[in-house]
Amino acid sequence: MKQQSITSLPVSPEAERRTRMIKYSVAMGIRVVCIVLMLFVQGWWLLLCAVGAIVLPYFAVIVANVHSSPNGVQVVRPGGVEVYQAEPSAHERRQDDT
Repeated sequence: MKQQSITSLPVSPEAERRTRMIKYSVAMGIRVVCIVLMLFVQGWWLLLCAVGAIVLPYFAVIVANVHSSPNGVQVVRPGGVEVYQAEPSAHERRQDDT
């Protein structure tokens, strides 16, 4: 069986989830800025902020749901489960003999 190297393992699920949450939060923060700017700008800037506030949630969800898998690394799974039976101790052998 091939040995798994610690440097070839993928990112842990917790770290990946945290990264995706940060990406989503940044996108939603930009959306909030767009909404606030809509109160103060005019003309084309107003249209640009409105489009950003409407379209950003869609792209934020798409980007946040993309799982990163560096180099397409596969985790090596162990083979079949082997049952281990320990040798009986001297005390247990004496009990079996009586």
